[in-house]
Amino acid sequence: MKIDLDVKLSEIIPKQNIIKNEIMSRHTTFRTGGPADYFVKVGTKEALSKLIKLFHEEGLTFSKDYYILGNGSNLLVSDEGYRGIILSLEGEFAEVVPESDTVIRAGAAALNVAVANLARDKELKGFEFAHGIPGSIGGALVMNAGAYGGEMKQVVRSVTAIMEDGTEKIFSRDELEFDYRTSVFKRINCVITDALIELEKGNRADIEALMEDLKNRRVSKQPLEYPSAGSTFKRPEGYFAGKLIEDAGLKGYSVGGAQVSEKHSGFVINTGDATSDDVYKLICDVRKKVMESFGVELSPEVILLGEFKA
Repeated sequence: MKIDLDVKLSEIIPKQNIIKNEIMSRHTTFRTGGPADYFVKVGTKEALSKLIKLFHEEGLTFSKDYYILGNGSNLLVSDEGYRGIILSLEGEFAEVVPESDTVIRAGAAALNVAVANLARDKELKGFEFAHGIPGSIGGALVMNAGAYGGEMKQVVRSVTAIMEDGTEKIFSRDELEFDYRTSVFKRINCVITDALIELEKGNRADIEALMEDLKNRRVSKQPLEYPSAGSTFKRPEGYFAGKLIEDAGLKGYSVGGAQVSEKHSGFVINTGDATSDDVYKLICDVRKKVMESFGVELSPEVILLGEFKA
């Protein structure tokens, strides 16, 4: 990098919130990954704005030079680590508060389960689907996360983000370009800070019953007892990734400590001692085998950070 990061970062962020060589296995749900050069805890919009503006002015690029960490639930970090800056949002970014009778303001670092729980407490329905999605609001917005017939695009009124020049922009519902596992945030460089979630009045008992039903379905069908990143592949048009993988004979297939779950073939799990390299090689093997068997290309939902070798 071209700039003296120690000096520049400490002008914006308290030194105790700047950690060097932080092991990323502590921050991903796969529980794998080597050290990031810098791990920076950011708690205010003001500080985040200054950082993003600095990075832009110095020619640092998103993903290559810096990355915004949510819950690490959709991230595979190289065993060699990440030669860049991880920004970990906390403080005001983790807040979940009522905005009105039917609207919740959720920070980008707030967990989906926290938003679902507040909605339940306020007797608001429509967010039950996200109760079991193991990630943050920011990540859910970027990929238009969904489950059991619900998607973020159904409940988002607007999203606030910091643009590259450090200014704040509010994206209306029509500007979000939500589609299957994507949004406008996959195509532009900015950092989501918070969103307005618009729901409907409901009955607490009914909301709790639906949340419990979805929880039971997840527990019975998904390998929640193992570290993973949830569904590893996007659903190919006209198919289900898990069925393709199972029909290709890969249920239980393993590379090192990484395995295609025997409970649900759409999940790659860490059985205990997997490395990121194990997970990556398994993903490559699965994609190759499914293409050979059915002519269908599987696209990973998992985001790769750092260097990986095929």
